[in-house]
Amino acid sequence: MNNSANNSYDAVVVGSGPGGATVAKELAARNRRVLILEEGTNDPVKGSKYQVIRDLGMPGKNLLVTYGGLACVRATAVGGTSLYYYATCFDPPVELLKKYGIDITREAAEAYREVPSSPLKDELIGPRAKRIMESAQSLGLKWRKMNKFIYQDRCLPDCELCQMGCPHGAKWTARVFLEDAVNRGAKLLDKSTVTNVIMDGRSAVGVEYTHKGKKMKAFADNVILAAGGIGSPLLMRKVGAARAGYDYLYDPFVCTMGYVKDFRAGKELPMATGMHLPEEGIVMTDLTFPKLLYMGIVGEVLRLDKLFSHSRVLGIMTKAKDDLGGRLTDSGGIRKRLQKQDIDRMMVGHNLAGKILKKAGAKSIFKSWYIAAHPGGTVRIGDLLDSNLKTEYDNLYVCDNSVMPEPLGLPPTMTLISLGKRLARHLAAGAQSRRLQAVAGGRAN
Repeated sequence: MNNSANNSYDAVVVGSGPGGATVAKELAARNRRVLILEEGTNDPVKGSKYQVIRDLGMPGKNLLVTYGGLACVRATAVGGTSLYYYATCFDPPVELLKKYGIDITREAAEAYREVPSSPLKDELIGPRAKRIMESAQSLGLKWRKMNKFIYQDRCLPDCELCQMGCPHGAKWTARVFLEDAVNRGAKLLDKSTVTNVIMDGRSAVGVEYTHKGKKMKAFADNVILAAGGIGSPLLMRKVGAARAGYDYLYDPFVCTMGYVKDFRAGKELPMATGMHLPEEGIVMTDLTFPKLLYMGIVGEVLRLDKLFSHSRVLGIMTKAKDDLGGRLTDSGGIRKRLQKQDIDRMMVGHNLAGKILKKAGAKSIFKSWYIAAHPGGTVRIGDLLDSNLKTEYDNLYVCDNSVMPEPLGLPPTMTLISLGKRLARHLAAGAQSRRLQAVAGGRAN
């Protein structure tokens, strides 16, 4: 290899979402030389509409539309989609992963000590969320405060900017781990698009990427793809894994809304309360959109009579566990149809949401069109990955939502943090073993 010291690393991490950021942080803490490459920018979070549209709403890049007009969103920025997620924390599927030879009990416990993950204080629960929770509980439902990745001492009441990136720093994002990694010596390059994995036979030895218009190469002992459920499978295809990107999941959801005449509310943190119904394959939460986004969603379903009723509308999200299916195109497009059972799951939640909203005093109940938010399962454990997240190629690993072996229908952040810790531990142990072998070989000579 024609690699010099200034472009040679112990690990190259492609992507900077929760999975990639965790691997980078953990390896840097073990004094490994780490390069993190991210296609998006590392601009400070301003909470501006322009920044959200640039990172999350560019058609064909961040905003992808598939059959039936279903929109799937992903963020392209340092920190990945965690920059704009609703910061809701669900426990990792520990027992499910054990079926695939993966035990993240230790790593999950460690992660919970490092990130905020508790229900919000009462003063941070907005009036919409309170009214919905009270209504649901009066119907005998196990509706409760949700655990949130929120530093509550920094969080402001009457604020909705967590959906805009949170310029107050109240929301945990992958940037927290990336900052730690950089402080420990890792190198982070934004505006860097990885175009290919460099192979030596069946071993990954580095990556090719463009940075500020220049074509560059970086070499490493290990390459970790963490470019997300769409980015990672496309790179896998380039090295010869033709099955990558097929039969995927995207966690569709629908929002049920109702107009309450004697109610008025402003800005508030969404998904503060809710419940998980695992047997039905759904999770339900309150969901408040910023005014302009609300108007777009209402306009899409032609409820023009409610276009200017944002302050009087209560919303409940139903997210469903969708069956695997569909494919990604080679250009990153998504091709998947909602199946009848997927829609049926969402309709169970929609009908239940209608009862909750009626109990809360809502009239004129309607629903949004379907949206998806967690593309994944495109490089699955047990199919294209082993229990150490290793591909069929030596030194090539994947750690993002594409590794999910089965649909969960739940936010994956804590699962990805736990898997990232486990992968870093595995890679560090392998490097230590190689060094000991090298020392032993030198002594023998």
